[in-house]
Amino acid sequence: MQLIEVLDESTARAFIEINATLNSQDPNYIRPLDKDIEDVFNPEKNKTFRHGQCVRWLIRHEEGQYLGRIAAFTNRKYKNIGDEQPTGGIGFFDCINDQQAANLLLDTARNWLIRQGMEAMDGPINFGERDRWWGLITKGFHPPLYGMNYNPPYYQLLLENYGFQPFFDQVCFALKVQEPLQEKFYKRHAELSKQPGISIRNLRKKELDKYAADFVHVYNKAWKSHGGEKDLHRDQALAMFRTMKPVLEEDLIWFVYDKEEPIACWINLPELNQYFKHFNGRFGWWEKTRFLVLKWLGACKKITGLVFGVVPEWQGKGVDAYMIVEGSMALRAPGIPYEDYEMQWIGDFNPKMINVAESLGTYRSRILTTYRFLFDRTKITRRHPILD
Repeated sequence: MQLIEVLDESTARAFIEINATLNSQDPNYIRPLDKDIEDVFNPEKNKTFRHGQCVRWLIRHEEGQYLGRIAAFTNRKYKNIGDEQPTGGIGFFDCINDQQAANLLLDTARNWLIRQGMEAMDGPINFGERDRWWGLITKGFHPPLYGMNYNPPYYQLLLENYGFQPFFDQVCFALKVQEPLQEKFYKRHAELSKQPGISIRNLRKKELDKYAADFVHVYNKAWKSHGGEKDLHRDQALAMFRTMKPVLEEDLIWFVYDKEEPIACWINLPELNQYFKHFNGRFGWWEKTRFLVLKWLGACKKITGLVFGVVPEWQGKGVDAYMIVEGSMALRAPGIPYEDYEMQWIGDFNPKMINVAESLGTYRSRILTTYRFLFDRTKITRRHPILD
């Protein structure tokens, strides 16, 4: 087997294609958009390059056939609660079902990270934000959500045989839109509705500046204590909203206010892979035209939950139930095409949010796992601490 570093356009193309090749016989696989993967490794597109670095490799059979890929990266801002060692990352791991090939990829990434001063590696993770390409599917091999990793089941053995151990599980929850809520939600909704100053509003695209600022207010307060999270700035949120604007549906995004202060938000999108599964990784002018046609035809029947948060001083006071009931009533209105709802993952270290998700009558739709490998093999790998 030959190890090849990705250094030119040809190997960069092979790095993308090997993922599609290895998964080509799996009916649940949806090829990511090529551009989404390319942007991760483009310093002009990915701001993580300002405080990190990455490198990619491929392995190839002597006969010329590509057998796998991996990326390794450092990120000075990557840190989890309780971490005592500098930790790098591996991601975009794909490999044939061969432990020798997997070991070659993992050894190469490990040795490079050691040279960068790292003492551990987590994976598979993203060279960037946690909302994309994070974790290995270990249960629930269904068609992936947009921006979610997908892999064959044998990848778990390849990593665990190498010595990776689970650091935390990432749990996704799903439900049928028409399923009734538990009675307690309606009771809490009625109680909070009586409180002066409480209101709920949908995002309006004409006021993205305002809602970006409101989102930052809620996000930074609600996630302040989470390990690895950092303050979000208004310009970052506005850029994110502007990027999503073509697919934003105002009626799928809610903000709750106490008078004019934002105290909670619930952000959902149509599940984009319902469209992108038809495009084989491309998104040129023809695919964009098809996207608009598919959207007009109501081809998407699924919603993805991206963010659900309540500021600390309003937690435990029924705001979550209030927002859920309002959203549920809107989604069940006549003419709404959506049938299924699935939330992006919640870490098993966050039992409060796990309880909220479970209380909705959801089921666990899939589990992804973030693994850790300590370079000092005499040390014990400890799971991510539980959040208070």
